[in-house]
Amino acid sequence: MNKSELIQAIATESGLTKADAGRALDALALTIESTLKSGDSIVLVGFGTFEVKNRAERSGRNPQTGEAITIAAAKIPSFKAGKNLKEAVQ
Repeated sequence: MNKSELIQAIATESGLTKADAGRALDALALTIESTLKSGDSIVLVGFGTFEVKNRAERSGRNPQTGEAITIAAAKIPSFKAGKNLKEAVQ
């Protein structure tokens, strides 16, 4: 499902216009982004949790040369599915 199909599905399920559903989806994405950027997490009970995880520095190899390299530490966004979502897809 792409973004326009998701907007159509939201509009159908909620009774919103496609324009309103698109704005709601954009607002949701921006809210998640800004919340994670500030270091907080978002917990939607039954659906899942959006959070930022810290990935430690690690060693790797350059695939072109085989040379050992150090991969820098990084913060990565993460989503962990909640119980209801897990059960729904089984």
